[in-house]
Amino acid sequence: MTGDEISAVLSDRFGEACQKVPPDAWRVEADDWRLIAIESGPWLKLMTPIVPVTEAQSFLPQMMEANFDDTQEARYALHQEVIWGIFQYDEAALGVEQLNTAIDKLQKLKADGITGFFTRTIEVQVKKIIEAAKLNGQSLEATIQTLDRFYSEGVMGDMGETDSQKALDAWKYQLERLWPTVDVDRA
Repeated sequence: MTGDEISAVLSDRFGEACQKVPPDAWRVEADDWRLIAIESGPWLKLMTPIVPVTEAQSFLPQMMEANFDDTQEARYALHQEVIWGIFQYDEAALGVEQLNTAIDKLQKLKADGITGFFTRTIEVQVKKIIEAAKLNGQSLEATIQTLDRFYSEGVMGDMGETDSQKALDAWKYQLERLWPTVDVDRA
């Protein structure tokens, strides 16, 4: 793929949101999404900022695992205190379909942000609570009642009645959803 072909693909896809930055780069700024494309020797590198590293610090191990298991050609990377989604490929071997697929994957990484990592972390913690409850012989209903009591007594913080009810509803949803997935061996 040549620089002119890259320009054509990016212009076709993003229109005026794509700007050529001479001599060897492009910048796309559309809605709340930004893409930078740079020719670097024989490589084309596409990059999109995901989130400041301060917001993702606790998820870095999960992001590295995602690089290994989930992200395919796109990757998470850290540079200048920002987590980036990147795609790097031999420009001469790159085709139009591959370039468009790479852009799609980077857009997905940006759209997903760190939400999935946060959700998985919460699920791990809820599963630990379920395991402890089951080891103590508590039922789902008893566990929910305990949480309700904790909120009403202020043990879970003073959030006000509306916020406490929302939090309790979220707990109930997660407990009901994950309860059947936790097996406890009482050996």
